[in-house]
Amino acid sequence: MEVSVLYVVTGPPAAGKSSWIRAHAKAHDIVIDLDLIALAMAGPGADHHNHSPELLRVVYRARQAAVHEAEQLVDKVDVYLIHTMPQAKARARYKRLGARIITVDPGEAIVRQRVKDMRQPAMEAVVTRWYRDRRKGGSRPVTTQASRAW
Repeated sequence: MEVSVLYVVTGPPAAGKSSWIRAHAKAHDIVIDLDLIALAMAGPGADHHNHSPELLRVVYRARQAAVHEAEQLVDKVDVYLIHTMPQAKARARYKRLGARIITVDPGEAIVRQRVKDMRQPAMEAVVTRWYRDRRKGGSRPVTTQASRAW
């Protein structure tokens, strides 16, 4: 009998967290990705990563509800949850749930170039916070890898 797992996928913006999940998740697994939820709730032609505050308000609540429900199912199905920068309280909850923490980080220079090329300028501050937090010990990598050849 195969044991189900909660995968918490962390990493800076544009690191390849969604790509890592696409390479590992199966069709019957649960995937909780804020950007995918936002796209599902946004109008046609919406940007994949630049969401309005109004949309994000709804999306964050939907994500929270999805995480709560998925936590009840981790003994039945694999759950993949993107959580860019989980704080201590969330990390403790994931540990209690027996989660496998996967950190996707192809390196700061690569991430900064991807953000410059593909994301809105505000994401640069998130990248800076992510690496600063990691240097302080906040995000402890289990797996460090590039997501794909960009």
